[in-house]
Amino acid sequence: MACFLLKSYVRIFTEKLKNQAESYVFLSVKFSNCNGKRKVQYESSEPADFKVDEDGMVYAVRSFPLSSEHAKFLIYAQDKETQEKWQVAVKLSLKPTLPEDSLKESQEIEEIVFPRQSTKHNGHLQRQKRDWVIPPINLPENSRGPFPQELVRIRSDRDKNLSLRYSVTGPGADQPPTGIFIINPISGQLSVTKPLDRELIARFHLRAHAVDINGNQVENPIDIVINVIDMNDNRPEFLHQVWNGTVPEGSKPGTYVMTVTAIDADDPNALNGMLRYRILSQAPSTPSPNMFTINNETGDIITVAAGLDREKVQQYTLIIQATDMEGNPTYGLSNTATAVITVTDVNDNPPEFTAMTFYGEVPENRIDVIVANLTVTDKDQPHTPAWNAAYRISGGDPTGRFAIQTDPNSNDGLVTVVKPIDFETNRMFVLTVAAENQVPLAKGIQHPPQSTATVSVTVIDVNENPYFAPNPKIIRQEEGLHAGTMLTTFTAQDPDRYMQQNIRYTKLSDPANWLKIDPVNGQITTIAVLDRESPNVKNNIYNATFLASDNGIPPMSGTGTLQIYLLDINDNAPQVLPQEAETCETPDPNSINITALDYDIDPNAGPFAFDLPLSPLNIKKNWTITRLNGDFAQLNLKIKFLEAGIYEVPIIITDSGNPPKSNISILRVKVCQCDSNGDCTDVDRIVGAGLGTGAIIAILLCIIILLILVLMFVVWMKRRDKERQAKQLLIDPEDDVRDNILKYDEEGGGEEDQDYDLSQLQQPDTVEPDAIKPVGIRRLDERPIHAEPQYPVRSAAPHPGDIGDFINEGLKAADNDPTAPPYDSLLVFDYEGSGSTAGSLSSLNSSSSGGEQDYDYLNDWGPRFKKLADMYGGGDD
Repeated sequence: MACFLLKSYVRIFTEKLKNQAESYVFLSVKFSNCNGKRKVQYESSEPADFKVDEDGMVYAVRSFPLSSEHAKFLIYAQDKETQEKWQVAVKLSLKPTLPEDSLKESQEIEEIVFPRQSTKHNGHLQRQKRDWVIPPINLPENSRGPFPQELVRIRSDRDKNLSLRYSVTGPGADQPPTGIFIINPISGQLSVTKPLDRELIARFHLRAHAVDINGNQVENPIDIVINVIDMNDNRPEFLHQVWNGTVPEGSKPGTYVMTVTAIDADDPNALNGMLRYRILSQAPSTPSPNMFTINNETGDIITVAAGLDREKVQQYTLIIQATDMEGNPTYGLSNTATAVITVTDVNDNPPEFTAMTFYGEVPENRIDVIVANLTVTDKDQPHTPAWNAAYRISGGDPTGRFAIQTDPNSNDGLVTVVKPIDFETNRMFVLTVAAENQVPLAKGIQHPPQSTATVSVTVIDVNENPYFAPNPKIIRQEEGLHAGTMLTTFTAQDPDRYMQQNIRYTKLSDPANWLKIDPVNGQITTIAVLDRESPNVKNNIYNATFLASDNGIPPMSGTGTLQIYLLDINDNAPQVLPQEAETCETPDPNSINITALDYDIDPNAGPFAFDLPLSPLNIKKNWTITRLNGDFAQLNLKIKFLEAGIYEVPIIITDSGNPPKSNISILRVKVCQCDSNGDCTDVDRIVGAGLGTGAIIAILLCIIILLILVLMFVVWMKRRDKERQAKQLLIDPEDDVRDNILKYDEEGGGEEDQDYDLSQLQQPDTVEPDAIKPVGIRRLDERPIHAEPQYPVRSAAPHPGDIGDFINEGLKAADNDPTAPPYDSLLVFDYEGSGSTAGSLSSLNSSSSGGEQDYDYLNDWGPRFKKLADMYGGGDD
């Protein structure tokens, strides 16, 4: 038995069939068997008008007005395994849907019956039917309702005997999104509560349950699949609103440019999501309004016409449209985007010179200077390899004296000199230059004649430096040449052949001052004897530098070096080496090895002959010399014992020159006491190391002189200190500060007329006892409280000596007093103390009463008392 599921969908679409569109979905048909699911193949009786997919969806193949001939057709179903066939008739009606029809339709809703469970009959297990495979329920999205809209009725055949309750579970029912599908628990009617959106959820998988009033399961759950049928409710959307692409200029038709892509949220496997592309407009429309085309399925844009020229049109703007429903302009939804195509440059324009001939000039002997500026034009895109010019010299420069560099900003060619040019050799150059691009020209493009030009370069004559040839100049000359000898002529050449100029010579460098040069003809003459052994000669060569200057404008000069290779002559006698040696007092075990030092070179040096002179006689008596070879000899003691000391042994050395030179050279020999090893003792080593008797005496004299100088300095410092102390006590009257406070304009009466309080000159303790004063208020200049020192009693007569001696005696007495303060600064200098040897000035009588006294001794007391001696001594004043 086959169950045909059709009633739920026929009337849903009947109101839309009056003028039916292409690919319109009418209904969905399903064939299933109660014993299980079958693989069914569908066919339509009118394949030219309707088609049926494998899932049972029925479509209109073409657009046509609904008439009686199209109102009926058959749908065939065939089981692929058993080849069993079924058919069903489909009748399309234009009758509008009425409320009573909806009620009637609800009464004709498909009914899904639960399969029976396994039961026992007469103690035997009864075979159970296989569970149904419920075909999917197809429900269109965006339905307008009314809601809730019933979909299917679920029923168990046991509801005749039991009171059952029905429920559904799964996403859309009791799982998010909840509440989309509900079921009547009594009648089992499954309904949808709101419009569905396929773009959110394309399929719902629910499970239907049947239980008794106690909640016990009476049937196995069955699966219900609800497919949301796509509606064309989404427009195509481009991934980018503006698409950018490039195409080289001159591209042939069929060249790929770019791909634009749009997407549609609708089902891509249905017409609602099948997009088609097309170009709506092109700007600019030159040279053809249809320069590009687009693949309507893939979105690939390609060229369809020739004539792309960047120099004319650099960019094209295309408006691209994407339409669903396979591009159906009537029912499809559309959207647009912009495609910007940039025409890229190719090297189809060669560089061309702006002139056929360019001119320039350059001073001779100058390099890295710009001679000429070559300008070109190129229509290609600036600052690209197709525009950048590369210049080359194709003729007129066989020696490679010129080069051309490209200015990266202006694309000009800069002709420069890379090798010096001599005006006397070449006065003008005519160069042939060519301009090319960094990349080759496009195929079919040839270089025009304007890509080649000539450059005329004029060379300017300038004053050049004179030069010596050869430089350096080498001559060979024996040493010892006398002053005033002409050695050679060292002249310079002037490269300026077309200028009348004179050259003068001067000496720049002559380390030993041996030479002079004639300023006019360049003759070099000696002014001193040439000596090969001079420290200014290196490796037998003496270098002298000379300057040659012309009188051009501006004057130029050049230098030359004269090298004199000096040949050796035998002008140096040999000398003994070393000049000092040491040996023991006995001949054995030591001997002295000597050689000769000769500043000459071979053949005027070794081999040498060594000998001892005949006088003084003790030389050959004490010493003997033995020649070891041509350069070395050995000196030994001839006697068995020689007292320790320093001996000067003359040795005659003769070289091998022609004629030979001899010399008596002194060898200082230190004869010392030796230890068991034959070595001198330590003390003797110090003397023998170079400190002779004269050196030791000189050192001792220096030490004695240094000690005398130190002693004289100490005596001088003590004497200076004593004089400084005396000057502090004996101050010149003109420098006495106490005289500065005297008032010379007040003479007043005589001393006898003055009433002085002489008590102030007495001891402080006679005026005010110390015990009366409180502690802590004593003046710093008062007499100390401790016991008064006992000074020596002096005679009442005035002391005729110096006042300085008087003060020094008082100072010594204070220093020797154990009760005195520890420092002189604590002494009270304004206190004279008791028992002073000096009498009171008040006791002196005036000249009127004491004229018989002799006051001349006051002159011996110093300048301070000279005035008193004049006043009372009966002078002329």
